[in-house]
Amino acid sequence: MSTKTREKPTAAVEADSETRERILLEAARLFRHHGYVATTLREVADAAGIKAGSIYYHFESKEQILGEVLDKGILGVIDAVRRRIEALPPKATAREKFAAAIEGHLWGLLHHGDFTSANIRIYGQIPAAAKNRHRKIRREYTELWDRLLEDALQRGELRADIGMTIVRLFVIGALNWTVEWYNPQKGSFEDFVKQITTIVFDGTFVKE
Repeated sequence: MSTKTREKPTAAVEADSETRERILLEAARLFRHHGYVATTLREVADAAGIKAGSIYYHFESKEQILGEVLDKGILGVIDAVRRRIEALPPKATAREKFAAAIEGHLWGLLHHGDFTSANIRIYGQIPAAAKNRHRKIRREYTELWDRLLEDALQRGELRADIGMTIVRLFVIGALNWTVEWYNPQKGSFEDFVKQITTIVFDGTFVKE
């Protein structure tokens, strides 16, 4: 008798993967609008169009679903930022790198809407174990922005009278909430990014 494990047909594997992704998407949407604590696994299953018990075929617990929702949210943003920075020419200025990071952050936020919004909205509600698991990823992302700001400071492109931590917290905080109010019907993404970077770099008031 063969000792090989019988493999699932490709169609079955794809169906499982699609169901899993649907569960995550619906969980992210529910977490975003109702919070982590108030959202039940039954609600997630109903939204995903599966039986409540079937959810355990794909995930061990609500906390595991939470972990993957948080991962998708932050990793999507990080990947977008890194790709745009890496696409710049070697001699790019600190301002160009920071602008690329802003564009990447906005693109990641808006293209993973429910996942990124859930990240922002529910982080204060989630269990300590989940927070601890994600602190490393968040710290690495923070350090990426700090390196950009330090580079700008060393090149003389960043004002020395403003603390880098405040700049980073202010910029990322402002960017994060665009996922709640940005309307693509009121202008292109490119124009939106241009306006945001202009505000960050040049302010809003005309100099006297």
